[in-house]
Amino acid sequence: MNEPSPAPARAGLVTGLRFAFGTLTVLPVRLTRWDRAAARAGMLCAPFAGLVVGIAAAAAGGLLWLAGAGALPAAVATAAVPAVLTRGLHLDGLADTADGLGSAKPAAAALEIMKRSDIGPFGVITLLFVLLAQVAAVATLYGRGWGYGAGGAVLAAVAARLALTAASRAGVPAARPEGLGAAVAGAVPVRSALVAVALTVALCAGAGAVHGAETGVRYGLAALAAVAAAELLLRHCRRRFGGVTGDVFGALAETAATTALVVLVLGH
Repeated sequence: MNEPSPAPARAGLVTGLRFAFGTLTVLPVRLTRWDRAAARAGMLCAPFAGLVVGIAAAAAGGLLWLAGAGALPAAVATAAVPAVLTRGLHLDGLADTADGLGSAKPAAAALEIMKRSDIGPFGVITLLFVLLAQVAAVATLYGRGWGYGAGGAVLAAVAARLALTAASRAGVPAARPEGLGAAVAGAVPVRSALVAVALTVALCAGAGAVHGAETGVRYGLAALAAVAAAELLLRHCRRRFGGVTGDVFGALAETAATTALVVLVLGH
C-alpha cells in the first residue's frame, strides 16, 4: 500500500471509493491517498464495495441456478465469490479472531496468536460452521427462487461492509499501532456512522420491498440485525484485545453477513 502522505483534511467520494475498493476487494483500484481523511471517506463508502461484491456473488450463483444446477451448487458459488474477491481476508480474519478469543490469554498474547500464519482449532471450527451456515441459508433462499437468492447475496455483502463502517467510528481504538485496523480505527465520526447505518438499512428495506412489504421489512431487519451482531462481537473484542485489528474487521464482516442471511430465512 502507498505510504501516508500529507493531504488536505477532506477527501471526496472518488477518493473514498478508491480507498474502499482498494482495501476491501482485490479489484484493480489504485489507492491515491492513504491518510485519515481518505480512511474516513473510504469506510463510509464501504457498503458500495459490498454492493459490487454482492452483485458478483449473485451473478455467479444465479447463473448456476438458471442453468439448472440446483440451489445448493448455486449457494456454494454465491458464498465463494466474496472469498475470492477479498482473497479470503475476511475469512482469515474470522479464523484468527476466533483463535485469539478462544485462547483465553491476555490481550498481548492473544494478539500474537492472531498474527501467526497458521490457523488453530478454534479458527477451523468457526470457519466450518460459518461457511456451512452461509451456504445453507443461501440455498434456502435460492429454493424460493432466483430473486430471493440473489437478493440475499447482495444484502449480506452490503451488511458485512456496513458493519465495518460502524466499527470505524470515533471512540473505537486500534489494538495495534500498525495495519489496516490502525489506519481506519476511529476515523468515522459517530454521527456519520449512524447516518450511514440508518440510510443503508432503509435502502435494504426498500430493495426488499420489490418482493412485497413483508420482505422489505425482513430485509431491513436483517441488515439491522447484522450490524447489531457485529457490534456485540466488536465490544467483546475491545474488552479482550483493547481495540480492533484488521483481523477483527474481517470477523465483523463475516459475522454480519452470516447474521443477515440467517435472519432472512427465519420464519419461512
